[in-house]
Amino acid sequence: MDLKIKDIVELFNVPEKTIIQWIKERGMPSHKIKNQYFFNKAAVSEWILSSNIAVSENISNLSLTNKPVSISKLIKKGGVFHNIQGNTIGDIIGNIADVINIPEGLTKETVKASLLQREELMSTAVGNGIAFPHPRNPIISDIDEEGISICFLAHRINYNAMDKKPVGILFIIISSNAKRHLEILSKISFLCRDEDFIRLLQGEPGTDELYHYIDIKEKEWA
Repeated sequence: MDLKIKDIVELFNVPEKTIIQWIKERGMPSHKIKNQYFFNKAAVSEWILSSNIAVSENISNLSLTNKPVSISKLIKKGGVFHNIQGNTIGDIIGNIADVINIPEGLTKETVKASLLQREELMSTAVGNGIAFPHPRNPIISDIDEEGISICFLAHRINYNAMDKKPVGILFIIISSNAKRHLEILSKISFLCRDEDFIRLLQGEPGTDELYHYIDIKEKEWA
């Protein structure tokens, strides 16, 4: 699904001329038809991760779709899991697919294959020992089946991160369409720039503690 430049302007809260500058100078992926820019969700998602683009605080108020995105509710849907075993990305993803809450109509094999396919294109590690594995294209269509699963690994592993730090925390993102995926990804990216949240994650908090912290942050954003 293609996004229009107005969607990207809302996403990053920058002027249209800045988006055009990013296209020309920073390689932001787009294509132009009859003097109009269009953006592929998957390509923009990869660009956000690889560029370590700094989304602004205004991303918290962003709503690209009619149903608001609540990170807290999505995590409650997806679940929080500790002590995930594995020494390679393939092992880790396979073990995660065995334990997370799989959307209705999907199989563990489908989730595993879609996550690994995305990792083969480019690492989803974002720095500070965190990665955001997600399918390159939506594998569900029902918004009510979306979820984010937070997985704490038993041992940190090499995840081909740009900052070279081994990864020990994964946010598995299952979204239903292009706009919601970008909104979810961007809001999690913003949340993971919060030093207090990073410290909380590094202490492997309990489920209730995580929910409480994110609930508070989302109320602050409102």
